Amino acid sequence: MVGTVIAWIVVGGIAGWLANVAVRGVGFGVVGDILVGIIGGIIGGIVVSALGGPGVTGLNFWSIVVAFAGAVILLVLMRLIGVSPRDTTHV
Repeated sequence: MVGTVIAWIVVGGIAGWLANVAVRGVGFGVVGDILVGIIGGIIGGIVVSALGGPGVTGLNFWSIVVAFAGAVILLVLMRLIGVSPRDTTHV
């Protein structure tokens, strides 16, 4: 259980940071990037599973790719609805 949580944090952190760089965001900080990556892993897992592939499978390269793709989707959607890390009107 602890290993799974640590894996999600590591994958989430890497994927969230990479997605933030790819989308050219202003940054959510370390905790924000981890959360974006974890939520991205869920989104990416749903999308990839719907397409017939394996979702997030643990602490490996494929999981980072899936979480990265989901995190990019999340950040683009957030940008479309006008949510940014410094925006307190949508809290």
